[in-house]
Amino acid sequence: MNVGEREEIYVSIDIEADGPIPGMNSMLSLGAAAFRLGDRLPLPGGTFTVNLKPLDRAAQDPDTMKWWATQPDAWKAATENAVDPFVAMTDFVKWIRSLPGKPVLVGFPATYDFMWVYWYTVRFTGFPAPFGFQGMDIKTIAALKLHCPFREATKKNMPRAWFDGAPQHTHKSLDDAIGQGVLFINMLVDKG
Repeated sequence: MNVGEREEIYVSIDIEADGPIPGMNSMLSLGAAAFRLGDRLPLPGGTFTVNLKPLDRAAQDPDTMKWWATQPDAWKAATENAVDPFVAMTDFVKWIRSLPGKPVLVGFPATYDFMWVYWYTVRFTGFPAPFGFQGMDIKTIAALKLHCPFREATKKNMPRAWFDGAPQHTHKSLDDAIGQGVLFINMLVDKG
């Protein structure tokens, strides 16, 4: 790292929503976990989670709601104690800015979660978003490390060692953000 540069802090995010499109549908829950390269535990104070009230004039997607009906525990976790989106995103941006380095968004897939976080951040806290216009996609990194086509870079095709220390995937945003962050760190330090 050059003098004057801040270290990168990898912020794994996971969102839960009631449909596929921000604005038309609503983000229900946001979880984030901040990691340093090589450390499989989030930084002290390095987790954030919030549930959001639905957007005015947004609608629930019927197919998404059919899926949620099969996940009652995750639905409860994603919808209880919801706060106004402005409050949620203001708190999120404050948390991001409190991190000890330059935040780099990480997701699985980053394109989906990034789209939601970017839209909500800009909509409720203004431009620019704390991550800029980009994020790192775990699935793309997996395809490169596994030397396989992108569509084959699925969790079932990844080495079990990449999941060491990761909590079970629960569709609860903070659990999944932590799990994806551990996966990301393990992938980066794997010399294979």
